[in-house]
Amino acid sequence: MLSLRLTDDAELRALEPWNAEEFAAHINHVREYIGPWIGMSHVVTDTESGRAVLQRYIDKLARDEGRIYGIWVAGKLMGGTLFRTFDASNGTCEIGVWLDPDAAGHGLITRAARHMIDWAVCVRGMSRVEWRCSPENERSIAVAQRLGMTLEGVLRSEYPINGTRQDAQVWSVLASEWPSRK
Repeated sequence: MLSLRLTDDAELRALEPWNAEEFAAHINHVREYIGPWIGMSHVVTDTESGRAVLQRYIDKLARDEGRIYGIWVAGKLMGGTLFRTFDASNGTCEIGVWLDPDAAGHGLITRAARHMIDWAVCVRGMSRVEWRCSPENERSIAVAQRLGMTLEGVLRSEYPINGTRQDAQVWSVLASEWPSRK
């Protein structure tokens, strides 16, 4: 199995359709915590809907348009990261993340996102990596800041979550700004 060590007991690895039961159970467990920020938490309600989401990302992977990864801590799925969009021809992508509150505060998301940006910029040649989050999501904003991203503005009423339109801050880092690239 391919994995990337984040800490002594945490790893980042592909989240695939065969993980659907574990994925759905995880999303059901964290729904209340991530629900205000993560639309997927309202879509994944059982194993079949979990499998459908994971299959969409496998299909995106096959088209080189996105990817999804899980973060396992001590063997338990505790969160994940994804390239929500991945446009190799234009050199742009967007990272998304979520985490179980029991795993929060240990730098897992920041470490995982750094690896994803390194890969996107240094391996795939992306020119721009975006991070979008609610202006009320202080934890997500803090990660964008730790990653050295620049706040570009707010897209008003950009996306719906659970029937309510949400604003989104747009943060980005350019390849020329990414430390691994210099």
